[in-house]
Amino acid sequence: MLERRERKEALITGASSGIGAAFARRLAAEGYDLTLVARREERLAALAGELGATYGIAVRHLPADLADPTGLEQVERQVASLPDLDLLINNAGFGARGDFAETDVRRQSEMIQLHVLAATRLTRAALPDMMRRRQGGIIQVASLAAFVTLPGDAVYNATKAYLVSFSRTLHEELRGTGVRVQALCPGFTRTEFHAAEHLSESELARIPAFLWSPAEEVVAASLRALARGQVVCVPGWKNRVILTLARMGVVRLLLRVAL
Repeated sequence: MLERRERKEALITGASSGIGAAFARRLAAEGYDLTLVARREERLAALAGELGATYGIAVRHLPADLADPTGLEQVERQVASLPDLDLLINNAGFGARGDFAETDVRRQSEMIQLHVLAATRLTRAALPDMMRRRQGGIIQVASLAAFVTLPGDAVYNATKAYLVSFSRTLHEELRGTGVRVQALCPGFTRTEFHAAEHLSESELARIPAFLWSPAEEVVAASLRALARGQVVCVPGWKNRVILTLARMGVVRLLLRVAL
């Protein structure tokens, strides 16, 4: 087992499933000590136990709802208390489709709290020590939705666009500090996210199978891009084609027909 001082350390939000769990498994295999944050304590504890036993690393698990101000403050304090944090992954998120004028404003406000405010505050909590040590990385898990104008996802798309803009600007501010920032913009990824909250079963069935990517591939692409200092990571050639079409206005038309 590595000595504690030789290990790197990462904190991952939304770590109990999907992309967050894939990040946790990949980083555990690379020898990182982990702090895992999510709402579902039972699943979080099970993952922490599995990774600790398999890889001989230290794993903390912190159940918290970042859409709740109390939960956010708890995790913010945890981030600030980790002077050797090497990697912060702001992954926690959810979707709630529907025309904005007809949606529950409280639910949309929670989305803004989680995607925008939580990511902003946790980033701010992590940066001073990273800058002092002149090393570290922060990954904001955004989405290809940041580049698409699609009715029914007004707040979701806007919050993901915020993460892209936030990351680009931070990248410029942090030049020469040794700290890297990335906005990870996956497309359709095989996780519980879409099935649980974002798309209906009928909508999911209309999405061609070849457009889906495993969460593990998304994570691998993200970490390679971070090592290169790439600020906006769109993983996989299929998603890069979609991004090009989105900028041409084609994707909006196709998605309106499909969904």
